Amino acid sequence: MTEDTRIDAQRKAELLSTTVEHIDITSFDARPIVDAMKKMSFTSRDLGRATDIYNQMLADKDCTIFLVIAGSTSAGGCMDLYAELLRNNMIDGIVATGATIVDMDFFEGLGHKHYQALEVPHDDVLRSLMIDRIYDTYIDEEELQHVDHTIFEIAETLEPRPYSSREFIREMGKYLVEHGKKENSLVKLAYEHDVPIFCPAFVDSSAGFGLVKHQVDAAKAGKPYMVLDAIADFRELTEIKIKAGTTGLLMIGGGVPKNFIQDTVVCAEILGHDDVQVHKYAVQITVADVRDGACSSSTLQEAASWGKVNTGIEQMVFAEAGSVMPLLASDAYHRGLWKDRPVRKWGASFDKA
Repeated sequence: MTEDTRIDAQRKAELLSTTVEHIDITSFDARPIVDAMKKMSFTSRDLGRATDIYNQMLADKDCTIFLVIAGSTSAGGCMDLYAELLRNNMIDGIVATGATIVDMDFFEGLGHKHYQALEVPHDDVLRSLMIDRIYDTYIDEEELQHVDHTIFEIAETLEPRPYSSREFIREMGKYLVEHGKKENSLVKLAYEHDVPIFCPAFVDSSAGFGLVKHQVDAAKAGKPYMVLDAIADFRELTEIKIKAGTTGLLMIGGGVPKNFIQDTVVCAEILGHDDVQVHKYAVQITVADVRDGACSSSTLQEAASWGKVNTGIEQMVFAEAGSVMPLLASDAYHRGLWKDRPVRKWGASFDKA
C-alpha cells in the first residue's frame, strides 16, 4: 500500500465513521403529540388529519393498504419504520423506486450501512474516495457495487424468461433469507410475509447494472437471458386492485410509484371493470411544490379529476417525510388498530397452482 493509498483509506474511514441509526417506532408513543398537533394549524394539523386517515385505513377490515415510497427516507433513517409496518400487518403491498428497494434496503440486507455526513468536503474529493452522497448521508460506492454483483448473481440463477419486478424482488428476498445479514430488511420480510413489492422503474438503481451485465454476458455467449416485463408489473398490480376492492394509499414522496399505483383504477376500467372503486383513502407526504406541474407535486384533489382517488378522505402533508413519518407510524402502531386486520398475502395470489 502506497502512502497516498493509506492516507485515502484513513480519510475515507473518517468520513464513514458514524452510521445512520434507523428509528424504532415501537420505542416511543407519539399519540400524545399527534393529538396535540391536531389542535394546531398549518402542517401540524395536516399531519394530525393524515394520521387519522391512516388509522381509518387500518380500522377498515375491507381495506388493502399500499405503502408507496419515492425519495431517500430509507437511507435517512426510516428503514426500520417501514419494516415494522410490514411485520405488524399494517401494509399489504408496496410500490417503490428501485433505489429504495435495491440501493437502500437490499444494500443493508447484505450487511452494509448508510453513514451520516458530518462534514461534506468537495464532491470531487468524495468521488476520488468512492463515497456517494445523498444530501447529508454517505454510501460506500465499493459496497454498492457489491449490490450490483449480487443482483447479477441472482439473475444468473434464474430461468431465462420474462419476470415482473415483483417476481425478481421475491427472488432477492429469498436470497436474503439464505445469505442476508439483517433481520429487519423490508425485502426479506416481504418474502416471508407474502407482501408483494413492485418497482415500476426497477432498473433505475443498482439492479440495472447487474441486470445489464447479465444480459450482455449471456448475449456474448449466445445464451438466452431473463428480462423484466414492465407490462406484467402494471397488470399484476391492477389485478390486486380489482380483487381488493377498497384500497388506501400511504405515499411518501411522489414520482413514478405514486402515478403507477393511482393508475390501476384507470387500467381496471379499460379492462372492462367499471365497478372498480377509486382509492378510498389517500395520504401523501411530500416537499414538492404544487406549482411546478409535476406528478410528484400534484395534489390528491387533482388526482380525483382523473378518476383515481376519492376526494373525501385524503390529505396532503407538505413536509420532509423523515421528520413526520415517525410520528404518524408510531401513533398508528400504539393505537393498535392493526391487531385485528385480516392478513391478505397478496404475493401468494400469483403462485402457480
